[in-house]
Amino acid sequence: MTIYWRYVTRILGVILLSFSLIACAAGDNALTIVTKTGEYRFAIELVDTDATRAQGLMYRTELGPNAGMLFDFFEERPVSFWMRNTLIPLDMIFVSADGTVVNVHANAKPLDPTPIPSAAPVRFVFEIAGGRAAEIGLKAGDKLVHPRVQSGN
Repeated sequence: MTIYWRYVTRILGVILLSFSLIACAAGDNALTIVTKTGEYRFAIELVDTDATRAQGLMYRTELGPNAGMLFDFFEERPVSFWMRNTLIPLDMIFVSADGTVVNVHANAKPLDPTPIPSAAPVRFVFEIAGGRAAEIGLKAGDKLVHPRVQSGN
């Protein structure tokens, strides 16, 4: 009987761990932006390696209104993006480690190699469909909520 209960306990432990990992992964694939007009949830792709950051949204032909790509640099620093090989207009949202929107570059022009810098050091850049930031009333000082964002406490 003891061997049976050990086996059951191990199985239950594996199942609970699996659900925990799935929940964590699901949390990384969504974020919320809080503006004066409300809260807006986005399904995201998280990019946090040099290779995935270099690829970004290049060669994509569409991006849904509630979809985006979150770039995590793991530390606050000045960053600069460009639109070379990017086929769709994007809003680039530059975000500090505590989730505060530092600045928004609206409707970045497709295929333009001109650098688009952050206005200050940032940890994150969130790219969404061009024009979407204006639709939700997104401005500097608004908040991005995601498990990787530090609470600022």
